[in-house]
Amino acid sequence: MNTGLRITAYATAVAAAFGAAYAVGTNVDTVSKPVAHSEKKDHGGGHPEQGAEKKGGTAPAGLQVAAGGYALDLKTPRAEAGERTDLRFTVLKESSGGPGTPLKTYKKDHGKELHLIVASRDLTTYRHLHPTRAADGTWSVPATLPKAGDYRVFADFTPARAKQKVTLGTDLAVTGAYAAAELPPAKPTAKAGDGYEVRLDGGLKPGKPRELTLHVTRDGKPVTNLQPYLGAYGHLVALRAGDLAYLHVHPNGEVGDGATKPGPRVSFTATAPSTGAYRLFLDFKHEGTVRTAAFTVHAGGSGADTNTDTGTGADTGSTTAPHGH
Repeated sequence: MNTGLRITAYATAVAAAFGAAYAVGTNVDTVSKPVAHSEKKDHGGGHPEQGAEKKGGTAPAGLQVAAGGYALDLKTPRAEAGERTDLRFTVLKESSGGPGTPLKTYKKDHGKELHLIVASRDLTTYRHLHPTRAADGTWSVPATLPKAGDYRVFADFTPARAKQKVTLGTDLAVTGAYAAAELPPAKPTAKAGDGYEVRLDGGLKPGKPRELTLHVTRDGKPVTNLQPYLGAYGHLVALRAGDLAYLHVHPNGEVGDGATKPGPRVSFTATAPSTGAYRLFLDFKHEGTVRTAAFTVHAGGSGADTNTDTGTGADTGSTTAPHGH
């Protein structure tokens, strides 16, 4: 990465980190005190599921504001809790002798040029959005985030001339009265609203691929007619508790391949980059509505194959949540 882009990425990281971070307490308070979060820069854009973290190796995806010759420039680093905000950002491409130019050409991945994930650092709020791109390369999408706190924004994309996907991350401040939340406990099922329930079988193992199988039911009956959502019967995002290292995996099998059935079973293969707790978010579509079920899974240790029921409430990821299409 040239000097100009490094300076731009560093300035963006510092501004986002100090403008979007919070002092975390157990009592309700107004968010005000900044606490800096690190923004790592790396020339790799690989995903954690491609291999466990190794000393001196590529950092997991989503921890970097700049990677692979690209940088994420979030133009709206602040939002108000409960209020609609148009999130705006650009992806800057390295250019010789300059700070970077907006990337305007992308490969489509599951029908979209870019997937935007927004998650609170306590992992109780999650949004999977699909912004629109203007001619000048600026992306925008409306979002309403229900709780104040420190959030992480992930841009998941593949440049038109690149072979590998790139995932960049930066901080977003959501202002308002703030109450700290603990990571939900690990349980085997999660509610998804309107009688939907998802059961998770399997777990994560550091450095080794493991199969995760999710079974979708409604009112206790198997759902056998899931609808394709972005070309698949389900999408899974995993975020590591603490630093929010990012995994984005797609299901085993493909719609229309003659073998993959539209439910009730949707399976994925993923590799955890390290031991620790992870929050898994499953998006699936049925009867025209995209729903999200969330689980807590522990990779390694005694809780290697446990997961969670998130209860109810859109901010927990357990009921229907807004999606950008």
